Amino acid sequence: MTRLWWSLVRFGFRLLYNELAFTYDWVSYVVSLGAWRCWQRAALKHLTAEPGAMVLELAHGTGNLQLDLNAAGYYVVGHDLSASMGHITRRKLTRAGLPARLTRGLAQQLPYSSGTFAAVISTFPTNFIFEPATLREVNRILQPDGQFLIVPNGAFQTGGMIEAGLEWLYQVTGQRDDPRFDLIEFFQRHGFAAEVVQEACPRSIATVVKARKIGLEIGKSHAIMRT
Repeated sequence: MTRLWWSLVRFGFRLLYNELAFTYDWVSYVVSLGAWRCWQRAALKHLTAEPGAMVLELAHGTGNLQLDLNAAGYYVVGHDLSASMGHITRRKLTRAGLPARLTRGLAQQLPYSSGTFAAVISTFPTNFIFEPATLREVNRILQPDGQFLIVPNGAFQTGGMIEAGLEWLYQVTGQRDDPRFDLIEFFQRHGFAAEVVQEACPRSIATVVKARKIGLEIGKSHAIMRT
């Protein structure tokens, strides 16, 4: 039964990120009780790169943070495995009169040259974000001392029945941290110094992982990104 349950969870997320991607903004608003954009923007408070710097959003989803990063003056690039998310994001950027610098593919094989980005941001990624191959690639494409910012989740701070029900839903779908997992040590093993901070949002807090590249042997670069 456990195997069946996790198969169903993975299937549900696959639908949400692909065939049902058009519902993602609505679903995220509902399951966060309207706090999703606050949770997502929590990463921006810790972005130290100067305006004009190249910033990659890894798993850009429906493109809302792409709009925020552009508004903040960054040279923004987005990468996502889902073609559906890419279509939605491209439409949003085009409507806003902004360039759509989007690529598609696996996070474990990023199509950018080594040392390209001042920062990489990922909000509400799935477990791919903690795969060693992903961390090696992020380390490779970051400039020396570059930032890696992750918002893995948001959590409710009030005790109502709705909030309790949603917290249960997050738990049973694997969207809560394993308390046995030493995140700081894990990132250090992969070439990053990291700390975890929390940002206040309506009725909730957003968790932000602030990691900074401290060194890892850089392998051969991939092809330069096409803009």
